[in-house]
Amino acid sequence: QVQLVESGGGLVQAGGSLRLSCAASGRTFRINTMGWFRQAPGKEREFVAAFTWSGRSTYYADSVKGRFTISGDNAKNTVFLQMNSLKPEDTAVYYCAVRDKLTMRYDYWGQGTQVTVSS
Repeated sequence: QVQLVESGGGLVQAGGSLRLSCAASGRTFRINTMGWFRQAPGKEREFVAAFTWSGRSTYYADSVKGRFTISGDNAKNTVFLQMNSLKPEDTAVYYCAVRDKLTMRYDYWGQGTQVTVSS
């Protein structure tokens, strides 16, 4: 099992910034990728960004490209999501997730952290 703890959410005005953190513990050797997803009220959960542990590659949803940056600290098993130029439509619960290198599925999820962007 991999346990995930997110932090850094909050309330910010449009145009502002927030930085989310996600720390992994447990069987961290199972980590292939750490990703961020979000779910707004009444909407399905959607992919935001991902960071591959070995190649340190990054991937972004089109809606956040150029505004969000994902990075990772392998030594601390932590991934960060720097969110700049926030918009009201970025308001959602943000979830950290781990893709297991054996199943290649996002099998482990954090509890979520609320991000609210006011207009």
